[in-house]
Amino acid sequence: MTSRLIEFFVGVVLLSISIPFLGGCVHKIHVAPTPPTVSQTPIPQSLRVEVPFLALEGADHMPGIALLEWSAKDLRAAIIDYFQQRRTFASVSDEQGKLTLTMKAWLRMQSSREYRYILRLESDLGPTAKPPVKTYKVEKDAVGSQVRWVTASDQDPIAEAVQAALDDLSSQIEEDTTLYGK
Repeated sequence: MTSRLIEFFVGVVLLSISIPFLGGCVHKIHVAPTPPTVSQTPIPQSLRVEVPFLALEGADHMPGIALLEWSAKDLRAAIIDYFQQRRTFASVSDEQGKLTLTMKAWLRMQSSREYRYILRLESDLGPTAKPPVKTYKVEKDAVGSQVRWVTASDQDPIAEAVQAALDDLSSQIEEDTTLYGK
């Protein structure tokens, strides 16, 4: 072997060893879904949104990426913005409301040929400080790329799954307007 080839292989080995110590590649996710429509029958109550957790399953163990970061705070802000734009409730915030929407979320990532992102939302809705009136469960998935080189390769399918899940959830809640309307 020539000395240049040996230098190349030594460089590749050193680089592969140093990448984990440099923090690796982190894909920070931010979603901003927009409703396709405005509610025809708004619920005349204020809503408080809580997202006690957002569990990420499988993302840290996938080849080609050290970490996927998506916070429950980002999801909560997206939910608040979505319901404000859709006008499902009289007002929406993370501080106070006559009704409380408590949403637990799981994002599972699977890989075979292409990456698949499965978002599951379990949401309790009811008067604040009382047991929920109803629980809603939504699961949506989106297919990503075969390779996760840039943040958009995670961002785009996650945003697609969030959009579909909130569209479905809001439709279910609006069908139950009479449960919350007075």
